[in-house]
Amino acid sequence: MRMKDPPHGTAPAPRPLSARSVVLSLLLGAHPPRLPVKELLRLVEPFGVGGSTLRAALSRMVAAGDLRRTDAVYGLSDRLLARQRRQDEAVRPLTRGWDGDWEMVVVTATGRDPAARADLRSRLGELRLAELREGVWLRPANLERPLPPELDRVALTYRGRPDEPAAHLVARLWPLPAWATTAHALLTRAAAAGTPATRLAAYAAMVRHLLTDPVLPPELLPPDWPGDRLRAAYAGYQRELAGPVGLPGAG
Repeated sequence: MRMKDPPHGTAPAPRPLSARSVVLSLLLGAHPPRLPVKELLRLVEPFGVGGSTLRAALSRMVAAGDLRRTDAVYGLSDRLLARQRRQDEAVRPLTRGWDGDWEMVVVTATGRDPAARADLRSRLGELRLAELREGVWLRPANLERPLPPELDRVALTYRGRPDEPAAHLVARLWPLPAWATTAHALLTRAAAAGTPATRLAAYAAMVRHLLTDPVLPPELLPPDWPGDRLRAAYAGYQRELAGPVGLPGAG
C-alpha cells in the first residue's frame, strides 16, 4: 500500500496516552504477552495510570475483545496477537539477498462488498506490497515470507522482472524521502523525551512507523536510509523496559 506523505520535516504528533494505550504497549512488547494484574499495577504507575483507572480499563478491554482474562492474568486476544506478530516482524524483518525478481499479486475476485475490499487492501499492505494500479500489487522479492495461501481465492500471484528499471518503479510505489524524514524526526523526538509517558508515546509512534517501512533491498534504498536505526532504537527501548520495570521477554 502506498504510504501517505507526511508534512515535510515533521513526524506524526504523539497520541495522548490512555490507560488502554499503556497496557497494550506493555503487552505488545512482552513475550509471552500475559501479565498478572498485580504486575500491571506496578508497571503502569510510572506512566501516570492509577489502580482504579487501570482496573476500569482492563474491564473495558476484556469486554471489547482486546484482552483475555484467566484468573488474575491478562493476555492479548487473537486479534492483538496477530498485531504483535506484525510488530515483531517490523522490528526484525526476515530478508534474503535480492536477485532482481518481484512479487506480484493481481486481484481477480469481483462482486465483493466494500468491507471485504478494504480488508484485502489492508492485508496486502501488511505484506508490504504496494499498489501500482487498482488491483495490481507488487514489491521486490527479498522478504523471507510466503504469501498466504488464502490469496489464491481472490487473486493470482506471479514472480518476475518488470521491464521498467527497479529504481524508477520503487520511486513510483513508495515515497521514500518522506518516510525517511518522518523517521529522522521520530528519532529526534524519542531522544528528547524526558518522562516515561512521553518516551512510551514516542516509541509507540516509532513502531507504528516501522510497520510502514517497505523493507526494500539495500541497493534500492536512498543513502542514509534510517530504517535500521529506527529498529535499533526501538529494540533498545524494549530492552530498557525489560530491565528497570521488569517487563518479561521484551526485546
